[in-house]
Amino acid sequence: MALRIPARHVYAARNAILLSARKNPTLKRNASAMAVPTSSSPESIGHDIYKEASLTNPDPSADSSTAALVSRYSPYMVATYVRPPPVMVKGEGCYIWDMENRKYLDFTSGIAVNALGHCDPEMAKLIGHQARTLVHASNLYHNAWTGELSKLLVTKTRESGAMKDASKVFVCNSGSEANEAAIKFARKVGKLRDPSGEKFELVSFQNSFHGRTLGSLSATPNPKYQKPFAPMIPGFKYGIYNDEAALRGLITERTCGVIVEPIQGEGGVMVANSSFLQALRDRCNEVGAVLIYDEIQCGLSRTGSLWAHGSLPASAHPDILTTAKALGNGFPIGATMVTEEIAQCIVTGDHGTTFGGNPLGCRLAHYIVSRLSEPELQEEVLEKEKIFRNGFKKLQIRYPDLISEVRGRGLILGVQLTQDPTPIVTAARERGLLIITAGTNTLRFVPPLIVTETEIEEGLSILGEAMRAVMITPDAIDGTKGQQEMAPSGR
Repeated sequence: MALRIPARHVYAARNAILLSARKNPTLKRNASAMAVPTSSSPESIGHDIYKEASLTNPDPSADSSTAALVSRYSPYMVATYVRPPPVMVKGEGCYIWDMENRKYLDFTSGIAVNALGHCDPEMAKLIGHQARTLVHASNLYHNAWTGELSKLLVTKTRESGAMKDASKVFVCNSGSEANEAAIKFARKVGKLRDPSGEKFELVSFQNSFHGRTLGSLSATPNPKYQKPFAPMIPGFKYGIYNDEAALRGLITERTCGVIVEPIQGEGGVMVANSSFLQALRDRCNEVGAVLIYDEIQCGLSRTGSLWAHGSLPASAHPDILTTAKALGNGFPIGATMVTEEIAQCIVTGDHGTTFGGNPLGCRLAHYIVSRLSEPELQEEVLEKEKIFRNGFKKLQIRYPDLISEVRGRGLILGVQLTQDPTPIVTAARERGLLIITAGTNTLRFVPPLIVTETEIEEGLSILGEAMRAVMITPDAIDGTKGQQEMAPSGR
């Protein structure tokens, strides 16, 4: 049965939203763009009209141009991700726009990638210049930018007080590849330290995420994701994060390497205790194992220092450090930094890459590392953390039965909820804020490091509105699935 909606009701709804927009900046952006129908509509369209009048950024409807585009191309794409309806087409700073010109404040940074925000102007200039100069020549030949980036990473790392023995760098294309290199290097060191071949085991920790290629997946102990590709690479053992007492039995003479995230991003923004990382270093020293810090998500100034482990004493520093994500600010690049002792174990032919170290990627990363290592930027990250935490504290007071804890450091923060966070992700997106999840029932906040105080306050305001909407009508908002790389086993 068709539903006829009187025009005066629609105009009244529109006027109400416009009035609210004058008082609420989060409504102002899209209120003037509301469509006003003038004819009969079925119930579904009536619901869409109400939705348009209630939300600044309602998800595109099933009959939208967005939905048509997704339907057109989905048959040709391997379904490796579950995505919400919007199709993103443009970004600038901390904002991103979809193909229907809806504007979103982005607190995801492409999963902690766009530390300098979307479409950094200088980065755009460098891409154009280098693309006209030299993009790729392969690792069969030298190019200046691979060396420049390697030197800068080592120099800035030492200057920051992190990884005291940083010496050399292998440049690749992604975080998973950086970890694959680290795993291979640890295995090679084990072979050299124990020619019998018995020193081949690698240790990682529950709730970790090190990548999706087979080696890095073998280091990521989530049965849900390992089982379809079993058996994993033999020799991996898994421990409990922050459990110091178990390390002696876990790390033995057969252990060639230990890989750990100083802050587990995908695992729920879990921070390693300083004493745990020191105990790991001590046990690795005792048995001759390589210690690998995976700082792919938490590194490059996201915690307010160049590397998350930088506040640790030199006695807790790693033998290998892996990085990616922010290293390219959206351009695919990763790196594995090693001590001289590890580098001496790797010879020509042990490892390689076709695209890794290309002039374009390395020139961009050189600029990005130069920016991200600026002390002023790092100091601002810590000040922005305080603003976030103050806002989260206010929300926790307002919703004590919803928010149980806030974790993290700098601008990698997790808000632990007592219920499924995905409806809040939906409600926030439909009000103009992009956030993602992590671990079990955790909202993750990894905004660009250039985010302003005004933008943080805007995002916190939208987050509060989203939480209010979910708490008032808990069954009315569908959750957004697929907003983290790996959901916990069993979800």
